[in-house]
Amino acid sequence: MDKINVDHMLAIEEPFIKAPLEQLKRVVRQSQKQTERETSQVSAALSGLAKDKGNTAEAHNTLDELINRLQTLKRKLEEVRDEESLLIQRSKQRATDLNQLSSFESASQPEFQRWSRARLDRILVDFMLRNGNVKTAELLAQNGNIEHFADTSLFLLVMSTERELRENHSCSSALQWCAENRSALRKIQSSLEFELRLQEFIEYIRQGQNPAAIAYAKKHLIAWSDTQMPRIQRAMTLLAFSPETMCPPYRSMFDEARWDQLACEFRSVIFCLFNLPPQPLLHLLLQTGLSALKTPACVSDDSVEHNRNCPVCQADTLGKLARDLPLSHHVNSNLVCRISGEKMDENNPPMRLPNGYVYSFNSLSEMAAKHGKIRCPRTNESFILNEAKKLFIS
Repeated sequence: MDKINVDHMLAIEEPFIKAPLEQLKRVVRQSQKQTERETSQVSAALSGLAKDKGNTAEAHNTLDELINRLQTLKRKLEEVRDEESLLIQRSKQRATDLNQLSSFESASQPEFQRWSRARLDRILVDFMLRNGNVKTAELLAQNGNIEHFADTSLFLLVMSTERELRENHSCSSALQWCAENRSALRKIQSSLEFELRLQEFIEYIRQGQNPAAIAYAKKHLIAWSDTQMPRIQRAMTLLAFSPETMCPPYRSMFDEARWDQLACEFRSVIFCLFNLPPQPLLHLLLQTGLSALKTPACVSDDSVEHNRNCPVCQADTLGKLARDLPLSHHVNSNLVCRISGEKMDENNPPMRLPNGYVYSFNSLSEMAAKHGKIRCPRTNESFILNEAKKLFIS
């Protein structure tokens, strides 16, 4: 029972180790593309100067512009180098942290307890960042000295883009991100960029700028005709409707709720690209434990069947996480007293009251010592202790 299942823990921690590596891959690719684009343009300009033996002053101006351009590129590459070094360092720190698991022999070791505490802190930091509690997350990370375990910059990007979509109704940041990651989006067959372009097309129509909407469609929507032609055709039909239309297919396209849908889709796509689970790791770990506790009594419509000591039975708290989980499968059952939450066994045998309900001997004895009688918490009937009969479970 005390042995650590390293393989299972590493499987759960896969996003923890992959997130900085995915960020590093994208930073390297983007800097490589930018370098190739700038150098090719500079080379083309130099070739043109070599062929053109015209105005010397104009050639000097062109060379100055190219030098400024290369200096700007150098500054950007220095920033990229710093970012790459930070991501490499984070990857090493995370790998070192997970490698400690192989050195622990049991879950009772003080070293493993300290490691688990740090792990819990970073799981809570991840949960807070996902919910927008950035300052609290940063404070917890600083106190636990685990800043290198927090993907703060990634979540800040997500939150700022979501805010721009939901509050400012602007797609500019999201579209810029899509342009930088177009090849990756194509690999996962994401239609996020199309949805953003479609929303900008809809906004032109909402503002009564139909000619601008048509020009925008020709420039940006027609490129998606191979995969999105039915939706493009429906979108073009919007030109014949006003934003106040009650026609269901087109009313939904004018609905302001589309901005919330775009924000959710952006979050989903960026999590997919960086190998982050759609729900917090805290939820996944809690559901793992809750699934082992869920029984038919937990989902019974009769509240009498619910156990006050069972977290799954608390419908307003942890019960929400357990709602869609399957029932647990127990080969050997344990009897637990509803009053005390203690296990009923030979040292604390189950006792049956005349009304048929069963409680532990220790709970009934304690109740009788305090009040002189036993009161069933389910029916409020009163009995004396001698009326309870000991049960023998075979």
